[in-house]
Formats: sequence, structure tokens, C-alpha cells
Amino acid sequence: AAMADQDRNRPNGRPERGSGERSGGFARPNSGGRPGGRSGAPRGKDRDAKPARPAWQERVANNPDQDYQKPKAPPIPDEINSGELPLNLRVQLKTLTEENAEQVARHLAMVRLLIEQDPELALEHAKSAASRAGRIAFIRETLGVTAYTAGDYGLALRELLAHRRATASQDQLPLIVDSERGLGRPKRALEEGRAVDRNALEPSVRVNLAIAMSGARLDLEQNELALAELEIRELDPSKVFEYTIPLFWAYADTLEVLGRDEESKRWATLAERAEQAIN
Repeated sequence: AAMADQDRNRPNGRPERGSGERSGGFARPNSGGRPGGRSGAPRGKDRDAKPARPAWQERVANNPDQDYQKPKAPPIPDEINSGELPLNLRVQLKTLTEENAEQVARHLAMVRLLIEQDPELALEHAKSAASRAGRIAFIRETLGVTAYTAGDYGLALRELLAHRRATASQDQLPLIVDSERGLGRPKRALEEGRAVDRNALEPSVRVNLAIAMSGARLDLEQNELALAELEIRELDPSKVFEYTIPLFWAYADTLEVLGRDEESKRWATLAERAEQAIN
């Protein structure tokens, strides 16, 4: 799955990396993770402005007939069915009854539709899916990633660790590390990141882990080490991929923190050119 854009200035009021507060970011399920603090969003663009919701989303969020004090589950528009969920995910629901699989799939489809515009509502749908099918690993992963996106780092950490235990996958390690940061534990974040062989990770995961680890170093005011965390083999302007763009931005930002302004501008320019080439 392709990685989604993030606001480099922390959407939803979250602080920038190394600002003294703890921050998080965003990743779609099965994306390999997107760490907090830095991302590939172009500078100078207003990434906080959210587009108007479609009419059906307004009905879901503002349904006057629904008791939102103690809802059993968030409502799902009639036009949303299990077919909205990709086939490779639907087949993993075959262990459920047909009726339950349909409802779980509809909630998961809502997560995918809402995650960027309304992560809090998406989280309610993810919780509903997990309450019906919490033994299925990718649903625990979806709940963890959605919780991370919504800023519930405690829930995110619990679910992503459960997913890792069940699958032995390190795909969401960057979000695990960044969730520790979000809970105000940068030292534990660094311990998590150091506990794996980074050479065994997929390139996109390795990049996102480097950014999260760099953020933890900035939290601890270890600015030189923050720069060193980013100096991995993917930091190569001659080889540009979508996942390397946020690495270029993070490197530029960390150079700026260190007062190396000319180098920072050079890497910012490289990041902008990479974005133009990819887009």
C-alpha cells in the first residue's frame, strides 16, 4: 500500500519533531509505517486545511438520531458494503460467519474512507471491527495504525505490539518507536529501534525507522546523533523513491537545528526536486 502524505508541522495540533512535546504521524495499514515529526509534505503548503466532507460523511458524524453518549458502533451508510474492502483483506475474514465478516469488512472500509479526514471517527470503526474479529492479525494492525493516526499512542502501542507478536512482522516498527515517543519515552523508543537488525528491514521501513529514531534523539537534545540516525544508505539524492523524500526533508530539518543552514537549504532543494520528479 502506498504511504500517505503527512503534515510536516504536525497535523491536528501535534508539535514538530524535537519540540519538547511528543508527537505522532500517520500510516495506512500494511504501509510499512510513517514516523512522526517529519514527512514528505512540501514546505509552504497548508496541509492543515481539510476538504469538505461528502454528504454521507456528514450524516455519519452528525446523525441526530444516534445516541453518541454510549454508541454500540458508529453507523455505516447503506451504500458502503464489503466490496469496498480490497479482496486480499476480505479473504482473511473467511474464518468469521458470513454476517460478521460483512459487518467487519464494512467497518474496515469506513476506516479506509475516513482515516485522512476524520481519524477519530475512523478509530471508532476500527475499534468496532476489532471487537468483532480481534483475533485476526491484520485487524489488530489496522486498529493500532488508526489509533496512532488519531493520537492514541497507548492503544497504538498495545495493538502494534500484539500484531508483531502474532506475525513476527517488523513492518510497523517505526510506528512502535514513534508511539513510545508519543508517550514521552524517547529512551524506550531508541531501545525498540536498536533491538532489530536494520539491514533486514524493507527499505521503506528502514527509512521510516531512521526518521523516528532521529526524532527520539531530538527529544533528548542529542542533535548530532539525530543527524547520524538519518545517514543510512537510502540518503542518496541520485536514487529517489517516494519513501526517501521524507528522509531528505528530515535531514534538511536536522541540519537546520544544528545551524548548518547552507547544507540544510541544499537538502531541502533536493527534497523539493524529488517530490516534483515523483509526482
